[in-house]
Amino acid sequence: METTQAAGGISGNVLFYNAPEPLNREQHAKLGLVHRDKPYGFATSGTAVPVAVTEFAPAALSYPIIFAGEDRVPLAVMGLNTGENLFIQADGAFEPGAYIPAYIRRYPFVLANDEGADRLIVCIDRGSSLLAEGGETPLFDAKGEPTEYTQNCIKFCDDFEIERRRTDSFVQLLKDNDLFELKKATFVPQDANGQAGAPQTVAEYFGVSEEKLNALPAEKIKELQTSGALAQIYAHLVSLIGWDRLIALAMLRQQQAANAGALN
Repeated sequence: METTQAAGGISGNVLFYNAPEPLNREQHAKLGLVHRDKPYGFATSGTAVPVAVTEFAPAALSYPIIFAGEDRVPLAVMGLNTGENLFIQADGAFEPGAYIPAYIRRYPFVLANDEGADRLIVCIDRGSSLLAEGGETPLFDAKGEPTEYTQNCIKFCDDFEIERRRTDSFVQLLKDNDLFELKKATFVPQDANGQAGAPQTVAEYFGVSEEKLNALPAEKIKELQTSGALAQIYAHLVSLIGWDRLIALAMLRQQQAANAGALN
């Protein structure tokens, strides 16, 4: 994968990346990774984060996995309100035990489209507080070559791109079989006496229709099973139980904020 900038600009989905720059041995020779015990502060506004289809099973243990937009992009929902991530503390700590999506783990590296050369190039977020001149883990060695750390990060990005393409194929398979439907996540509030109120819609999203899935011919189900797609579909469906957990976590955070406010 290229690590120098070619003619033309860069483009692509760069959620969390404030100042993406093509990785360059001349410009970034002195840069290094700054070691932090709680490094995830950059993702505190990540309400929903893209996940690859191979992440569905582990991600389903922590988050609802939904599909969004015309492209039906799979997302792990990590908050209920725009700009909110309930799994990352203000100090950058990640919720213990929660799965950390690869999209977050690859930061501050990313692949972006080089419009001039029609290829993908390795970039870093130059605006990241995790990178600084003289950082503990250098990006380049004294000869100007990528260090083992940088090489591993580039490979991680390459692997992520492979998984992204595999995910696109999975989504296309769901489209071809007309398995999507519009779904709602709802919440039933209770008053101080435990009386249930009217259900409230928390989110609307695309998901797999169990009715459409069950209506597929047996041979089509067998094809989905053989390809591994059926297991990923069920991981998505099971993950939707996570809406209740997410709502409970949001209420806990609100209560904690209220208690903290009362003490001040």
